[in-house]
Amino acid sequence: MHSLKILRDIALEYGRVEHPDLASMARELGRVVHQDAFALSARLATLRRHRRDGDRWLLAERRRPALHVLVRAWPPGQHMPLLDHADRWGLELSLHGALEWQSYRRDPHNGQLDALGRNWLGPGDANWFERDAGLAHRCRNLSRHDTAYTLHVYGGELPGHRAGEPRGDAPAWLAQARRGTLAGQQPTP
Repeated sequence: MHSLKILRDIALEYGRVEHPDLASMARELGRVVHQDAFALSARLATLRRHRRDGDRWLLAERRRPALHVLVRAWPPGQHMPLLDHADRWGLELSLHGALEWQSYRRDPHNGQLDALGRNWLGPGDANWFERDAGLAHRCRNLSRHDTAYTLHVYGGELPGHRAGEPRGDAPAWLAQARRGTLAGQQPTP
């Protein structure tokens, strides 16, 4: 069975409830990535050859409860702006490459950011966030030469998130509502 399909099926199974056990989902997804690393790397190699950097592909979506499963390509050195997923839960799992994942708490009154932590994710490692409108995070590909790939599982409607960057030396951040664009339904070799 295809590794991406297995990952999709695990995410769909855990995401059948409004508040899934994200730690268990991460553990199960990570087990598959570690177990099927060679097959998964071969599948993603086709995308790397076609230079599909920065694209996102929808693997699955469901309405009740709302759930989206995506694969994202991270070009060498790419970083995303600070994201606030507007009171949705989510899980991000490294499939190939290495990412730095920084998390923050945003004060709802003045927008001040407080750093919560920084993690480094290799293949099979995951970070997740519960439903909390005050949380924000950002990621970057640590490689200067290789594209990284991640699996994203989000509860709630996909379009709703805010992206921004800190304002100069100020502890607050500027944010605008954004809609993510998808390159397609599923990565095709």
